[in-house]
Amino acid sequence: MNAILRGSALAFSGVALAFLLFWCAGLRVNLTPSLPKGIYALCPGTPGKGDFAVLCLEGEFAELARERGYLQAGSCPSGLRPLLKMVAGLPGDAIPGNLFIRHADSLGRSMPSALPESVIPPGMALVLADHSGSFDGRYFGLVPLESLRRAKAVWIWKP
Repeated sequence: MNAILRGSALAFSGVALAFLLFWCAGLRVNLTPSLPKGIYALCPGTPGKGDFAVLCLEGEFAELARERGYLQAGSCPSGLRPLLKMVAGLPGDAIPGNLFIRHADSLGRSMPSALPESVIPPGMALVLADHSGSFDGRYFGLVPLESLRRAKAVWIWKP
């Protein structure tokens, strides 16, 4: 019995250490349908258009994501997990007028849209995802460019 407990504690410690090393190395796992499932690495530099980016939601949209269960607990200051999205627009770009915006989520709850129909102002970015059910810039609007961390796909798996 004592050997089983020691073995279990050792196995748990090994998994926890591997997770910590993975995290400290800047590696993140995406299991959501918003973008391809896989392992992404945080990279230095400002993300450009078409780059993957990691960001933390703040304010009223972080609260909405928490209340509705769109995001699980995580490492962001809001207590939620970071989002992984693609940078679709940068300062000076026109916001596409043909974006599909759902009026209700999968449970029929009204969806906000804080996305203006204009040109992206200095210091802001539009982040989107390919998945039509993604909670992204179509709903929470533009985000500060300085809040984005560039990421690249390391290993993608397809179902």
